[in-house]
Amino acid sequence: MAAPLLLTDGYKFSMAEAGWPLRRETFYYSHRKGGLQVLPFDVEAEVKKTLPEPTPGDWEFLSKNDYELGSAVKAALADRSLKISALPKFAVFNDREPVFSVTGPSALVSWLEPLALQWSYRIQVATLALRDPAGLAAAVATVTCEAQKELVLETLDAVGVKAPTVNVDSDGYVARVRARVAELVEIVKSPARIFEVGLRAASCPEQHLLALEGAKQAGLLRTSSVHGARQLGLTPVGTMGHEHIQRYGSDEAAFRAMVERRFQRSSFLLDTFDTITSGIPTAYKIIVERKGQGDSIRYDSGDKVAQYRFAIAEAKRLGIRPVQILEDSFDIPQTKAFEALREEVGWKPEEQVYGYGGFIVAQTAGTPLTRDRVAAVFKLSQTGATATMKFGNEGGGGKQSVPGRPVLFRRRAGASGAFGVVGQEGEATPEGYLPLTGAPARTHVGAFPEVAEADRVLVPSPQTRALVDELSRWRK
Repeated sequence: MAAPLLLTDGYKFSMAEAGWPLRRETFYYSHRKGGLQVLPFDVEAEVKKTLPEPTPGDWEFLSKNDYELGSAVKAALADRSLKISALPKFAVFNDREPVFSVTGPSALVSWLEPLALQWSYRIQVATLALRDPAGLAAAVATVTCEAQKELVLETLDAVGVKAPTVNVDSDGYVARVRARVAELVEIVKSPARIFEVGLRAASCPEQHLLALEGAKQAGLLRTSSVHGARQLGLTPVGTMGHEHIQRYGSDEAAFRAMVERRFQRSSFLLDTFDTITSGIPTAYKIIVERKGQGDSIRYDSGDKVAQYRFAIAEAKRLGIRPVQILEDSFDIPQTKAFEALREEVGWKPEEQVYGYGGFIVAQTAGTPLTRDRVAAVFKLSQTGATATMKFGNEGGGGKQSVPGRPVLFRRRAGASGAFGVVGQEGEATPEGYLPLTGAPARTHVGAFPEVAEADRVLVPSPQTRALVDELSRWRK
């Protein structure tokens, strides 16, 4: 089995072209919240059957839509020399613990992200089946498509739980998406001012295509999904994610790589290190040099109102008019608030656009089992021989990621200490712990562990702590 080459987000291709596509990198999967969860599938098998396969016309479609790719990117996407380090099937993991990592050519491992994040749905189905059968019946009573139903049935079979009644209501789902997008269009007054970024928020690619159908009926023109764009006659969009900036190690180096290695206009992501002290000033420095190129800036974490006011004031001072792109969990109230703010500061409607993911795709699906519920992430943690991490602007390190090539050690029964230790590949197992990453595969689920929330403490190993400290000092 294989996945269509275009079945990823557009910015994966622009970052590959502006990065080092053949460099070996490590990405790891984790949930930021949601509590104890069970892994109902063999990760290595899933990764291998998800790898991309080009079909006729793919390269031409990418080129036509500003994602022209060189030979190095194409070679990386065809490479299959991956190293997968994962918890065993049926293992139980907690918040922020590394579930698996994939090491391989940068362009290929990065490509996997949206599809890997869709696996959070199956994890949640399995967990709810073991912990709350009544809750499961309600959560899967109605699904969006036959493919999602099949995922539910396969997952329940894997964990040995009898499936409740599962109905498919594709028409209802499409109608709900259409109504939601129509409401957004009414607020911003033009479908050209919104775009969709929800491939990773879906349970499966088939659900996402249905969402795009409903969104297109309401006037949507653009999506981050290249596959969806090709299937439905939309425009694929996206330039830059955190990984691009992490692998270059600074906002300026990353931003310049994007504009100097691609001739298209760019969107500069602001918050990898710090939005106000680094992201905005650096983006504006380059935009001033490239006046007339149509570059934009994109907000992500932190206090976006304060960031926006600072950005608009600086833009006016410098005499530039970059498009403001607002994403990250945007919904109706946030859109209305930022439209009012736009009018207050005198920014033109066409100079401010909005991206919506889970709000369009997941919150209309009729299930609580969404990616946002567990905050599933697939983050770059090492590029070449260099560990890297995302910091973000929210308080308490909400989106801070783990550096290096992380592995998980689990506390032995009867031992004292933290519930889990995030170590590094090759690091000695701490006393009182067992290596859970790479442990022998289990043949059945077994009893779901009862671990009090207060006891689910996760700590870094000495090697992981040293990496975090080093990167934190470097950031400052």
